[in-house]
Amino acid sequence: MDELERIRARKMLELMRRQSQAAGRYALDSPIEVTDNNFESLIQEYPLLVVDCWATWCGPCRMLAPVIDELARDYAGKVVFGKMDVDENPRTAMNFGIMSVPTLLVIKGGKLVDQIVGAVPRDYIESKLREYM
Repeated sequence: MDELERIRARKMLELMRRQSQAAGRYALDSPIEVTDNNFESLIQEYPLLVVDCWATWCGPCRMLAPVIDELARDYAGKVVFGKMDVDENPRTAMNFGIMSVPTLLVIKGGKLVDQIVGAVPRDYIESKLREYM
């Protein structure tokens, strides 16, 4: 019977380690860089991804940036945040018809489920995210 218990314990540890590693991939506490080249792989990898489409010359984008950083920390493990400079990544911006920045793309399960346009308050972003979590 001792041998069976050791096998169970070893298997349980192995399972817990695998789950921890999988969860760790999504526990990012700061925004990741999103580009035309990695966009498709990122939307497939992360179950819930929010992409901040911004530009260096955009004042409202600079106002929203610290909010996105805070949200990334506060929702680590639940939502992955990314930042994409639309001037450097025009293909993706064009594919989503982004005409104004900042625009947040909310992508769940590889599909666009929402867009938030403008420098909106943190509370508004959080209320939208709760719909998809």
